[in-house]
Amino acid sequence: MERELTLEIVRVTELGALAAAKWVGRGDKNAADDAATTAIRSMFDSVSIDGTVVIGEGEMDDAPMLYIGEKVGTKEGPEVDVAVDPLEGTEVVAAGLHNAQAVIAIAEKGSLLHAPDIYMEKLACGPELAGKLSLNDPVELTLQKAAHYTGRALSDLTVMVLERERHADLISRLRAAGVRIKLLGHGDVAGAIASALPDSGVDLYLGSGGAPEGVLAAAAMRCLGGDMQGRLLPDGPFEKQRCVSMGIEDPSRVLTLEDMAGTGDVLFAATGVTSGEFLDGVRMIGSDRAETHSVIMRASSRTVRYIRSMHYLPLKQFPAGLPEVPSMGRAASL
Repeated sequence: MERELTLEIVRVTELGALAAAKWVGRGDKNAADDAATTAIRSMFDSVSIDGTVVIGEGEMDDAPMLYIGEKVGTKEGPEVDVAVDPLEGTEVVAAGLHNAQAVIAIAEKGSLLHAPDIYMEKLACGPELAGKLSLNDPVELTLQKAAHYTGRALSDLTVMVLERERHADLISRLRAAGVRIKLLGHGDVAGAIASALPDSGVDLYLGSGGAPEGVLAAAAMRCLGGDMQGRLLPDGPFEKQRCVSMGIEDPSRVLTLEDMAGTGDVLFAATGVTSGEFLDGVRMIGSDRAETHSVIMRASSRTVRYIRSMHYLPLKQFPAGLPEVPSMGRAASL
């Protein structure tokens, strides 16, 4: 893939984040998601790729745009798989909380896992532990291996976990082992990525979250030199059959990083909507400017770039059809 694509992809996530940011704290997650999705879909029309959405907003019958199988891009560039979460954290934006972002991964055609929208058990770690841990191991053995390979005491390890009721037993076992726990309120993709960032203070990411988010995180881990493993958690026969229909014949097997994000080149881009683990959110400056904070990574070079952009909103080309933020007009003079 051409290097020039990196900036093109960031422009896509930036517009999605700017559109969604208008809905922060307004209690309408659907409008926020619709705004991000519409903005991102429109920007893809200018990106020099022949792309096919493999992770998106759902099936064609359920999603009007960015649906699985939709073609995006100018059709004049390389053939690529596209994984996109226009707004990771719709409820986060509605409530004005942390870790919402617009996320895109692009990989060579046939590289990205076609993951159904179900839960996935996950283990993510940084370069120091890559290839040395197994999702098949009990969590206690995983921690012992992590301590051994890093040369640190268990008490010096930090494990990040989504704060969910389903993780109560996992959290109890982690506490019994004596490691530090950093609970994450929201942001499954950001949580996994944190384990591979040298300044995050996080050594491991454990627990279950969305399978599509797992593929996006795996794409980022390819760029960071980290490792990630996943195991799909289908709930009942229907979800098992869904896995099979998407090409995953044995949903119970451990999926490697290569299974989820291939072995070729990968681009990963994200722009913060609300501030989180490694990105700041959209910041309004006066009435006509906004600042965005983005990251763009590339697997072939392992280059990670953070980009701060200042946008003059009156000249920003937002697409038609964005949901309008309710307005009561100007405040009365006091």
